[in-house]
Formats: sequence, C-alpha cells, structure tokens
Amino acid sequence: MTAPLPYLKMNGLGNDFVVLDARAQKIALSQQQIIAISDRANGIGCDQLIVMEPDTVDGVDVFMRIYNAEGGEVDACGNATRCIAALVAEELGSNSATIRTNAGILAANVAGDIVTVDMGVPRFAWDQIPLAEPFSDTTGIELQIGPIDKPLLHTPSVVNVGNPHAIFWVDDLDIHDLAKFGPMLENHPIFPERANVTLAQVLADDRIRVKVWERGAGLTLACGTAACATAVAAARKGLTGRKATIELPGGPLDIEWRAADDHILMTGPWTLDGKGFIPPTLLGEDAA
Repeated sequence: MTAPLPYLKMNGLGNDFVVLDARAQKIALSQQQIIAISDRANGIGCDQLIVMEPDTVDGVDVFMRIYNAEGGEVDACGNATRCIAALVAEELGSNSATIRTNAGILAANVAGDIVTVDMGVPRFAWDQIPLAEPFSDTTGIELQIGPIDKPLLHTPSVVNVGNPHAIFWVDDLDIHDLAKFGPMLENHPIFPERANVTLAQVLADDRIRVKVWERGAGLTLACGTAACATAVAAARKGLTGRKATIELPGGPLDIEWRAADDHILMTGPWTLDGKGFIPPTLLGEDAA
C-alpha cells in the first residue's frame, strides 16, 4: 500500500472506532495490522476497526465490515452502525441510510447527532445464539460462577442480536468486578462462538444500568448490541416494558423492542473525534 491510508476516528458513547473507506479502492489488512492500528499505546487506538465497502444489494448504501481490537471479524456493532449511518446520510444529503453487515441489513434515521437504527429481530433459540447444548428456556440458563450455594453471578439471559450476549442480573452493579470475571465468561465452553457479557441492574420499569465486557475488546464504555440485548431480555423476563433507557458507562441509549414486529430500535448519539493517516509503521509489509 503505497498511498497514505486516511482514517476517521469516531465514537458512540465512548465506544470508539477507526473507520477506513474502501469503497473506491480495496483495503486488505492482516490480523497483525488490525491489532497494531487498534493498540492504544502504540497505534491509533480503538475498540473496533470499521471498513466501509461497496455493496451491490439493491437499496443498500454501504457494507460495514467490523473487526475487534484483537483482529477478529465480528458481525454486528450498534454504536458503529450509528456512526457509519451518519457519515453516509450526510454524503447522500439525506436523513436516512441503509447499511449491510454480516448480521443483515440495518436501516437508520439520522437527526443531527442522534441516530435511530432498526437492529432487526432478536433470536432466542439455543442454537441461534449459539449455545453448546440445548436449553428450552433462554431467559435464564444454568451457568454460575462462585460457590454452588452462594454464586457470585448466575442464571444469565442469553440472546443473539447479531452477536451472542449473556446478561447477568444483579442487585448492585458496583460490587462486581467484571474485569475479573469477563474473560472467563466470554470464553466459557457453553458459548462456542464466545459471548459479550453484561451485568445489568434494573433501576425502574424503564431504566437499566449496565456494565459490558465485549467479546474481543474487553471492558467498554458502551456497546449498542449489549444495550439491545439487555432491553429485550429484561422485557422477556417481565422486569421492564418494551421501552427502556440503558445506562452505560459512556451514557444512555434508548431501546424499543417494537411490539408490532419485534424489531429492536436503538437511539443514541454519534461523534466524529478527528481524522488522519495511518502511519506506515503500523502497516508493515503486509498491507495491500
């Protein structure tokens, strides 16, 4: 790659991204290059690296490819979707954009710095999440850490909203060290594709406070799909209604699990933090 590689730095509630535009010219990065760019100490630093690609599906404006900081590709990222929707809508001179990811096609409406994304229909069957063994009721599966008679965390709700999520319900969010338990839970054998792990404290019938350990990224200030998963799981358990504000460390997201068609609507802000060029030292000899 001889030409300088421009990037945008964006975030949704502190969940931050390096965004590359490959619509005019293909960008191929190795896992090592993605890790180097994502590294906060020696690279640009981000939770996810996003590549915008052309799409040939009718009605789709852009394909969004998503890599976690560890270099692996994932299928969905709600906060990144809001950022990319805002960029594309501005380019089109429109208040809407349609984005395709590996998880499907997402429609977004843009109103300044606030974007609403239709995240589609959640999946609850054990083999859709997926889990390593059958569970007939995914509102709470048999999984716990700590002593059998007094577990620290137990009986998570599980749901797939483009990626697998496990939500543990707690009475006090602040007494649990998610940084300690997150890696073990993410990689638990029950989750063959690993999982995003959320601790959720219900504050009211329309408000939930959460902390999130994101698969492949670790503790994060915000995770849009985790907010969607938490809201849906809470409604299924009767802990909240179908509309709830999810309070993440980076700020709130408003989630509606629409009764008419079971689609999840996620509303929240996006921010452009800056722009620049990827230093050649981070690309090495493998860029193409």
